[in-house]
Amino acid sequence: MKLHNKKIIQLVSDDFEDLELWYPVLRLREEGATVVIAGEKPNETYIGKYGVPIESDVSFHDLDPNDFDAILVPGGWSPDKLRRYDDILSLIRVMNEQQKPIGQICHAGWVLISAKILEGKKVTSTPGIKDDMINAGATWVNEPVVVDANLVSSRRPPDLPDYMREFIKVLS
Repeated sequence: MKLHNKKIIQLVSDDFEDLELWYPVLRLREEGATVVIAGEKPNETYIGKYGVPIESDVSFHDLDPNDFDAILVPGGWSPDKLRRYDDILSLIRVMNEQQKPIGQICHAGWVLISAKILEGKKVTSTPGIKDDMINAGATWVNEPVVVDANLVSSRRPPDLPDYMREFIKVLS
């Protein structure tokens, strides 16, 4: 149980990529971490792209980044919705300033772009947002997982084992 004393935010909104949200949540809980599901509203059911539901524990509007050790942004179409909330962008910026692990997979890079934290960073993502990542000042590479200080990025569901292995290393 490498992460028994760690507390992690998993952001959520509708149309998340089911595996890209659930696999990290389950994997981190296996390691003993407390994973808090944070949506716009507490106790709300959100539905993934393939129909798998998840219920939020809290509202991301009410979170204090000082209470958490890391944050995860899911892929799918969810990031395009999440990046529209100033509270999320502020949460990402503060956690980045504190060098807390930030995990992003697939389209999750959109949230980091909107938070303006990618300048000079090496990252990966789904190739579909490669240009967005580059235009935000990042160096984009086509690898299963990339770690740059506190940022852990990955491309897509087949890369989830690599992504979680590296995220757990950074977090522990």
